[in-house]
Amino acid sequence: MITLYGTPRSRALRVSWLLEELDVDWQFHFINFAKGDNRSEAFLAMNSSGKIPVIQDDDLVLTESAAICQYLAEKYGQGQFLPIPGTPEAGHYHQWMSFIISELEQPLWTMGKHKFALPEAQRHPEILPVAVWEFDKAAAIAEQLLPDSEFLLGDKPTVADIMLTHTLMWATVFEQQIPPKLAAFRDRMKSRPALARALEKTEAIAAKAVD
Repeated sequence: MITLYGTPRSRALRVSWLLEELDVDWQFHFINFAKGDNRSEAFLAMNSSGKIPVIQDDDLVLTESAAICQYLAEKYGQGQFLPIPGTPEAGHYHQWMSFIISELEQPLWTMGKHKFALPEAQRHPEILPVAVWEFDKAAAIAEQLLPDSEFLLGDKPTVADIMLTHTLMWATVFEQQIPPKLAAFRDRMKSRPALARALEKTEAIAAKAVD
C-alpha cells in the first residue's frame, strides 16, 4: 500500500492526482501544519526538511513531488504517463519538466515564501513585484512552447501535464495572469475525473482530521 503524506492542495496534489490516474491503491495521511505534524519526530525521520509531499511505498520513502511522480509512473504506469526513453518525445518531456520546476514554479514559490511560508522576520514584500515579473516572463515562454495538441506531447497525458496544470492552478490562486492558451490547457486538464477524485479523497480525510 502506498501512503501519501501531505495536505490536499499542496504539491501533494500532483501525487494524489497521478495515483488516481494510475488506478493504484493508496492512502492519504494528512499532515496538519497548524498542529506541528511536519515537525514530529516520526515525520522528520522521513523528511528532515519537514516538507511535503512524502510517499512511503513498502520500504521506500521518497520526497520531492517531481521525483515521486516520475517513480510512480515508471513503476505503476505500464507505459502510461511517460514517453518512451530516448525518443524526441522524451527529450521534450524532460525539457518541460525542467522548465516547469525551475522557471515557472520558482517565482510562485518566492511569492509564497514571502507571503506566508517564511518566518515573518525573513519575509521581504519588496521582492514580490520581481517574482511577478519572473512569472510573467516564464508564462509567456510557456505560452509560445505550448503545442496545439491536447497534451504537451500529443494525444496522451504525461506527468509533465499534471505538473504544468498544478503549477498553473497555483498561479491562479496567487492571482497571476495566465496567457490564453495556457489557461485553456489548465481548464481542460482540471476537468479530468482523476483530479476530482484525488481532491475529494484528500479533502475528506483532512476535514475529518481537523474536526
